[in-house]
Amino acid sequence: MARDRDGLLSEKHYDNDAPVVPSDADSESESEIEATSLDTVQDTDRNILNETEEHEQLLRKPGRLEAARGALGLRESRNKRRKDKSRISKRGGKEESDMMFEMESGFKDTSSQSSTDTETEGTRWDRSAPAKSHRGRLTLIYLAIVALFVSLVFGAYKASRRHVLSPTAHRLRPLSNGTHTFRPTTILISLDGFRADFLNRGLTPALNAFIASGVSPKYMLPSFPSVTFPNHFTLVTGLYPESHGIVSNQFWDPDYQEEFYYTNIGVSMQPKWWTAEPLWVTAEHQAVRSAIHMWPGSEAHIPDVEPTYIDKYNGSEALTRKVDRILGWLDLPGDDDVEQADERRPQFIAAYVPNVDSDGHKYGPNSTEIRATIADVDSMFIELVEGLYARNLSEIINLVVVSDHGMATTSNHRLIQLDNLIDMSLVDHIDGWPLRGLRLKNPDRDVPILYEQLSKEASKAGSFDVYTLDTMPERYHFSNNDRIAPLWIVPKTGWAVVEKSDFDVAEALATGKEYEPKGLHGYDHEHPLMRAIFVARGPAFPHEPNSRLAPFQNTEVYNIVCDSLGVVPHPNNGTLRLPLKTQGLHSDADAPALGTPADPVDEDKQEDELKPEGPQDDTSPDVNDATEPEKPGEPENDADDPDDPDKSKSNWWKFLHDGLEKAKEWAKEFVESIKGNKKGEGDPPV
Repeated sequence: MARDRDGLLSEKHYDNDAPVVPSDADSESESEIEATSLDTVQDTDRNILNETEEHEQLLRKPGRLEAARGALGLRESRNKRRKDKSRISKRGGKEESDMMFEMESGFKDTSSQSSTDTETEGTRWDRSAPAKSHRGRLTLIYLAIVALFVSLVFGAYKASRRHVLSPTAHRLRPLSNGTHTFRPTTILISLDGFRADFLNRGLTPALNAFIASGVSPKYMLPSFPSVTFPNHFTLVTGLYPESHGIVSNQFWDPDYQEEFYYTNIGVSMQPKWWTAEPLWVTAEHQAVRSAIHMWPGSEAHIPDVEPTYIDKYNGSEALTRKVDRILGWLDLPGDDDVEQADERRPQFIAAYVPNVDSDGHKYGPNSTEIRATIADVDSMFIELVEGLYARNLSEIINLVVVSDHGMATTSNHRLIQLDNLIDMSLVDHIDGWPLRGLRLKNPDRDVPILYEQLSKEASKAGSFDVYTLDTMPERYHFSNNDRIAPLWIVPKTGWAVVEKSDFDVAEALATGKEYEPKGLHGYDHEHPLMRAIFVARGPAFPHEPNSRLAPFQNTEVYNIVCDSLGVVPHPNNGTLRLPLKTQGLHSDADAPALGTPADPVDEDKQEDELKPEGPQDDTSPDVNDATEPEKPGEPENDADDPDDPDKSKSNWWKFLHDGLEKAKEWAKEFVESIKGNKKGEGDPPV
């Protein structure tokens, strides 16, 4: 049986010397065994490599996006590996051996590699392609996101710059007076306590001529409370008092546990009180020199830069000295001048004139003395404009004149005795004047009680209002600051709240002792007696002479002056920007009249007994009392071009110059007559 099975062709039937030639069947059997062995080795090595790759993937801790993309590509990679395995298993043994060698040796690229090597290397790169492709796509996505973000930020920045830097016709435009080049320059003058209707009294030919040659509203509103320090800081910051922190002339700071009192210079001029950026700091930060003459708060060394020039407050300084100081700064060499100089010309000049406010408090807004003071201030303005004219700067310099508030008369019959309204032993501190802010020893308990009690008294008396921080009128913008007391008594205009320790009302009425000061402010900032002024003229205000603006609040002045200088304003509460939009002329038939508000009426007097001095007709401020100005477009002779704006401006400044000469003579005579040197009061020039 075995023999039959071996057959004649079996090896043992050949001669021993005969060479053994393997049969086809034997070769195929041996080849299959060898291939099986190689497949086993290959599978083992491949499993090891796969396990190594999986460990590396675990150690690499891919991000969420990469893990998700890997999961989505898993099925494709596995299918590809199956195809690769099937293709490799069909190759000859040498090819498998070479492939395994190449895999273990890291697929080194040599010049002697065969086509099989190239095929194997392609297989290897095909496996790694999905991971590299994923990483490449992720990189592109990240770069696209970053580029989009940067472009959005840059676009927002450019948009904000375009908003902040509202284009103006005068921006960065130097002008020459014929001998020197002047960069944008603005003079800001504050006439403290100069009420808007003082322009109606026939005492201010120079200021009225300036109005007729410039641009102005009928009046400007101060901010609440209408007192000096809060409003002067508002003028140069554009912020409401609750925002800039100088909430009154006197207040208590609960954080510092200290009182701010404006005349106590050792305390009030400490930098800690002044937390906003004034205009001179804004200018200096942008390489615009500033010169500050006695402006309230300018001595406080407000961080982090000082004005280039600063004059400390001197209440007794002569008005002519102020003019000399301003003109002296303008006479300094500018940055574009070639000569060497230790001092250079400022571009922003701010000057403070306290005279009208001081005499208004001392004598009252309707006194003979205040009339003389108003005329004195107008004479000062004459000297200033003459100085600009002599230097050929009338079309080069921006001149802005403002005031901070108005003034109302007081009376013994318009006093509120605080001691009769509340138990003074409950009070810890009293802020403000003539309005009174009450800080109580036990505010949680006593503020609601006193508020209800005072509200009942207010409804009966009709001479004051009472507010908490929650009930304060929104238009006051006077509640959002810890320096504002929690309970306020706000008297009606012309009334004052006093303590017996300062002034006993009953005793004064019995003895005839008069209450002082004779003039007061600090009331509702929208009351006609509290109205201020704003007048501007210069290259930053290229409006038709005598142009009329809508009334606005003094929070707008900061932006206007910044634009006139070409500097970027700090964030503030103002909204107006140059160029200003006018509503016609003051001389228009339909222009509203300024009017002269009546003084407060005592309870025991008739209204007609308290009419203020001066003209009472509601006429707009103009220069008709001096002379009728030559209208723009109506030249002196046929040679003048009525369409030439420079010629029109020249005509107006010539008129102003000529009118000031007449006003100067009249003012001198008028002031002397007021002071008793001459009989009569004089008449305005004709």
